[in-house]
Amino acid sequence: MKDIISSEPITISEVREIFSQIDPDQLDQIQRWTFDYTAKFSKTDPDKARLMRRALIEECDLTDTEAVEIVNIMPETIAEIRSFTFGWKKLILAETLSKMLRILKET
Repeated sequence: MKDIISSEPITISEVREIFSQIDPDQLDQIQRWTFDYTAKFSKTDPDKARLMRRALIEECDLTDTEAVEIVNIMPETIAEIRSFTFGWKKLILAETLSKMLRILKET
């Protein structure tokens, strides 16, 4: 087993990209399940996911983990964004919610 050198949250699209670079015959059962999951549930391509994540962090003052959650879910309305951000236990202004939605739609 390899030692973990560092860790960072990444989007489902980025996970799919990593798995797609590996020969499927080299994947164990859990890795295959994970790859299948990412193929079914990734909502954008990895490059767009990275751009959205970066923009959410820089323009909306989100943490990396929060930005990844939003990109993975890809909410389509402010009400949907609020339902996810409510659990973060921090106040997010309506202006920031609108900015988040704009980033998801325009990127």
